[in-house]
Amino acid sequence: MRSAAESWLSDMDGVLVREELAVPGAAEFLARLEERGRKFLVLTNNSIFTPRDLSARLAQSGLQVPEEAIWTSALATATFLADQLPRGSAYVIGEAGLTTALHDAGYILTDRDPDFVVLGETRTYSFSAITRAIRLIEGGARFIATNPDVTGPSEQGSLPATGSVAAMISKATGREPYFVGKPNPMMLRSALNKIEAHSESTVMVGDRMDTDVLAGIEAGVDTILVLTGSTRQQDIQRYPWRPGTVLDSIADAVELI
Repeated sequence: MRSAAESWLSDMDGVLVREELAVPGAAEFLARLEERGRKFLVLTNNSIFTPRDLSARLAQSGLQVPEEAIWTSALATATFLADQLPRGSAYVIGEAGLTTALHDAGYILTDRDPDFVVLGETRTYSFSAITRAIRLIEGGARFIATNPDVTGPSEQGSLPATGSVAAMISKATGREPYFVGKPNPMMLRSALNKIEAHSESTVMVGDRMDTDVLAGIEAGVDTILVLTGSTRQQDIQRYPWRPGTVLDSIADAVELI
């Protein structure tokens, strides 16, 4: 790391929690951030839940994270759209995390001549909703997606996620979406703006080389890869970029705060 970080960004799944259970050391990591007065945000590409929902879910895992310290791809998407076209309109495929964020940003949600089609995560993708999205994009609506993740986890195995459905819509329309969530550094930059932090004194902790670490590098922040999630030690060599630091788990980051 370049220096002692004043601000911290941390991925959620695979870093702080794993299968609804807190990763050992996660509570101590959060407590140390509070103790030292560090600015921090917990980031997630999940657009299904609101920050309040996620705060409650983390509390059930024994982790105390206030909702204002959670930054989702839905919030980043709403912030991006509000900057690009204030008080615009959107046709949304997604759940409360996304619709609430867009509503709070001043957007009108409509299926009639919207400025944007916004695709997010949902537990049940509707074929009729996807068909409507295709026709609206063909009619001139711009295509936005919250994140490029192609699958999501479930107790029964992988589920199709935003990236997979976006590929279907792109194939039908010939239009590629703009993905706001990681690895787009836009998500990290919007997070930095939210907590008024500088990239030179911020570190991003994640468990994925292809999203967390890549986004951190492109946003100009220090990166820490933990090996409690998707990426294994032997996987690192497959990528042309490198994390700043590799740790076994978030427990090892406590002494770096």
